Amino acid sequence: QVQLVESGGGLVQAGGSLRLSCAASGRTASSETMGWFRQAPGKEREFVGSSQSSGSTDVADSVQGRFTIFREFRRGRVHLQMNSLKPEDTAVYYCAASPNRYGRGSSNQALANSYDYWGQGTQVTVSS
Repeated sequence: QVQLVESGGGLVQAGGSLRLSCAASGRTASSETMGWFRQAPGKEREFVGSSQSSGSTDVADSVQGRFTIFREFRRGRVHLQMNSLKPEDTAVYYCAASPNRYGRGSSNQALANSYDYWGQGTQVTVSS
């Protein structure tokens, strides 16, 4: 089992920045891939980005150039740095972990059902 706890959400004005963090505990060997997803009201859960144990990262096209993922392997943490936030970024953000390793650009890493473990989510609200 892997336990994931997100932090760092909140209310920010458009153009602002937030950093989300996810702390993993338990069988962290089952966290080869750590991903971020988001879900806005009335919408499906959407892939935001992921970090592989190899050190490679991917982000969705919708956040490319604005969001960055980085990982602290020794501390078992993964972070999502969000800059130039837009109102359409408003959502609950979830951290997820998968025991599988995916190649950079793999479509599987963007699928929610590729992940076995999920955090409780943290709300991000961007005001216009």
